[in-house]
Amino acid sequence: MPGNSSLGERTSGLSLKNIIKMKNRIISGAGAITAGLLIALGPQFIFKLCPAGADGHWMACHWTGQAEIGTGLLLAALGLGLLWFSSPEVRLGLNMAAVLAALLALALPAVLIGGCGMEIMPCRAFTFPWLSVISILSAAALALNAFYLYRLRGKETGRP
Repeated sequence: MPGNSSLGERTSGLSLKNIIKMKNRIISGAGAITAGLLIALGPQFIFKLCPAGADGHWMACHWTGQAEIGTGLLLAALGLGLLWFSSPEVRLGLNMAAVLAALLALALPAVLIGGCGMEIMPCRAFTFPWLSVISILSAAALALNAFYLYRLRGKETGRP
């Protein structure tokens, strides 16, 4: 009879596999957006950097904070892509780019630009350790997700 479909027929699109994929999209996308916004806005508003010097010049940590804005916004934009796209291949590429963005966020204060020379300055004592923790955790989580998507892509397409 038309209209009398069984519960199994009505929910055939909601298999456990599809639910796991949807949760993966939401968790990985929201996590990347959150980490990106923390990296971009943290040094400006939450984990304050050193103030300008008495003569008005900025310390090196200020420029690291400016670079982190771009890196964090890039990571957040990649997180939006992880939410938006459903193709495992596209999401795998976005994940790999997000891992590199998180590693760049780690390298800016540690290697590329740096900060103040004194260990007791706010940037070295508070801001950079928090940026390192956020960057390492997000890079590790995104790398694990990339591995998951790589395995998923191989199972769906039959490719290694």
